[in-house]
Amino acid sequence: MKKHKLLLIFSLLTYTLSAQSEWPIFRGNQQLTASVVNELPNQLQLLASFQTEDDIKASPVVKDGVVYCGSTDGYFYAFNLKGELKWKFNAGNAIEAPAVLLDGKVIFGSLDGWFFCLNQADGTVIWKYKTDNQIIGSANWYTREGKTILAVGSYDYFLHGVNLADGEGLWQYESDNFINGAAALYENMVVFGGCDGFLHLVNLQTGQVSRKIELSTYMASSPAIVGNEAYIGDYEGRFFAVDLENGTVRWTYDNAEKNLPFIASPAISGDYIVLGNEDRQLYCFNRKDGTVVWTKRLSNRVNSSSVIAGNKVVTATMDGMLFMHNLQTGDELQAYELGSQMMSSPAVYEGKIIIGANDGRIYMLGK
Repeated sequence: MKKHKLLLIFSLLTYTLSAQSEWPIFRGNQQLTASVVNELPNQLQLLASFQTEDDIKASPVVKDGVVYCGSTDGYFYAFNLKGELKWKFNAGNAIEAPAVLLDGKVIFGSLDGWFFCLNQADGTVIWKYKTDNQIIGSANWYTREGKTILAVGSYDYFLHGVNLADGEGLWQYESDNFINGAAALYENMVVFGGCDGFLHLVNLQTGQVSRKIELSTYMASSPAIVGNEAYIGDYEGRFFAVDLENGTVRWTYDNAEKNLPFIASPAISGDYIVLGNEDRQLYCFNRKDGTVVWTKRLSNRVNSSSVIAGNKVVTATMDGMLFMHNLQTGDELQAYELGSQMMSSPAVYEGKIIIGANDGRIYMLGK
């Protein structure tokens, strides 16, 4: 019995320590829940920053103390937590899509439809794959029997399946409109909300649709997956909990009086779902039944997606403010003025918040 308890304690400690060894994908994990167990300091302070030549709309990713992020100046950058450049790569066009860090590679798309795979160590090109329109969302992946398949959406209406090893196009799944957000992993499928109003479940090995669930209207954000449910908001201010097994909507939040978009993607921890809206409100829903746990009016619109670290929620606004709230109560813990609007979503890494802003700078805040 003691041995089992020790193993359990060791595994929990290992999880806690390893939970923040990386933030390798938009929203931190393949289910896009944007939640880690590690706590942030009670007050964030500016530690360092890195300057690019144009707006930062992409969300940074982090591994082994190195931050990776593209800029609308057409370059992709790798730099350390002190803001010192490691390498940069000229992509030839603006980059708004977050990168994926996988097997020593950096994978991201650009606004002219190129999907790049670079060497993580030095930024040299391993391969590139062409879609027919801009890529704004992050890729995701599934590995089976040693073969890893990447899935990335494009404004050419297609979700593209690409072999990680060599950049070969394996399949294309056609939706009925632009694919704006990232796809979340569910078993051997990816789930994404299209601008066609459908939630799509696509098998990553075959590229065949497993299920197509009609929700409503344009979905610009990305879903988060917990168990067999997906959570996503739409452009008319509705927010859905969708059972992926039977294809039904389990609950819907709808404030018909406001009717303003959820551009941001949800962050989920336990039974708490947190995300901001264009109506300037930060919402916390109960994941079980969709009731509103709390709301807080912020200083401006929220296009950036919140993150959860322990019992704290961090949210950026379009007037350059960074807010920290208590997850359970919604009490404001800090309001930090960065001074430039933020569409980029934060990464959480080793007790730090890393986020890009429209002044072309990527900021690192912590203790």
